[in-house]
Order: sequence, then structure tokens, then C-alpha cells
Amino acid sequence: MYAHVGDWLIVPPGPHDTHGRRGQIVALLHPDGTPPYRVRWLEDEHLSVVFPPPDAHLRSPATN
Repeated sequence: MYAHVGDWLIVPPGPHDTHGRRGQIVALLHPDGTPPYRVRWLEDEHLSVVFPPPDAHLRSPATN
């Protein structure tokens, strides 16, 4: 997975969750765009450092 600042990280719901998560990448911690990423989560504006799970995917702001 290779991200850019501004991309959206989409994490589908887990087996015991009712909804997934969506957050915007606000900083790359590696210059080549590989994880981890600093993400601002849409539902609560919380910032966290994330190693995306295998089922996560990225969307560019243009396709949102």
C-alpha cells in the first residue's frame, strides 16, 4: 500500500463490528508512502498512527 497525504483510508468492518472506519491521511511517516500513516478519523476527528489491516484500501480525494 502506497499513500499520499490527503488520501482516504477505508477500513471495512471487522467480524464483530457494525460499521467500518474512514479517515484522511494527514502525514506520511515514510517518504515512499508505505505504512504507518498518521490518520484523522472522520467520525471523531481523532488522530492516530495506523498500520492498515490487510483488508483496508485507499481512495484518492478525487474519487471520493
